[in-house]
Amino acid sequence: MFDSAIKAAPFKRSVCVTLSALFSLTFMQPALAKSETVQVANSTSMGEYCRDDSQTQARSYRYQSEQQRLLNCMVTQLKPYQQKDKTVAQQYFAYKAQAWLNYAIHQNSMNSRSSAGQVALEMAEPILQALDNDTVQDLGLHRDIPSTSALMRPDLWATLSALKDGDGIASAPREMAFSEVALIWAATNQCARGWRESGMHFRMADRWLEQAREAYVNANDSQTNVALEKSIVSYHKQYSPLDASDGTCRGQDLISNR
Repeated sequence: MFDSAIKAAPFKRSVCVTLSALFSLTFMQPALAKSETVQVANSTSMGEYCRDDSQTQARSYRYQSEQQRLLNCMVTQLKPYQQKDKTVAQQYFAYKAQAWLNYAIHQNSMNSRSSAGQVALEMAEPILQALDNDTVQDLGLHRDIPSTSALMRPDLWATLSALKDGDGIASAPREMAFSEVALIWAATNQCARGWRESGMHFRMADRWLEQAREAYVNANDSQTNVALEKSIVSYHKQYSPLDASDGTCRGQDLISNR
């Protein structure tokens, strides 16, 4: 998934970037919008990060703006960290950064005026830096829900949290990462445009979580799987009262209650 025609330049170690804009729930890389609303702070650093080599770039990307090429290059840098020779944590966080960046791309392509795209970028940027600096061990698996979203579908959040506690990322790093961002995106859509705009995203999150759960069950013994089910029930009791039934997005503190 998420193929790109760009052949990116070598990954640089000293990078500090701020982008704005990206996402598609299929998690296939969409073409960036022609809109020049994409903002790249400190383009000099980005130029060093992804060297502009027109001889190695695919023809379809050669005529994009500098910002568009740099954004596509940055997304491509995640690929090496998603390979099987990387640690499970590297794979998981690389997929999560991909999901957040795709979210921001989508917001940009829609010319959205909401802050969701910028929030997505702010979630992705420290992950990219941690991967670059080999410090993903400092990133927490559990994160609060941002203010642009809310806790909806407590059953799915309960499954996600229980799988995290049970080291579910070892069995399905991609599905775990994608499902969490999809849950956040779905709730954001429901708050902004109603339940008709969220159904597809909740179903996608549900499907990824089912795949993650199946992989976990197949990889563990019956005693461990029973413990997972108990953990799901426990989390569901905890999350149910937090369900944003009024359709308002104001974020959710999940970490302090752990």
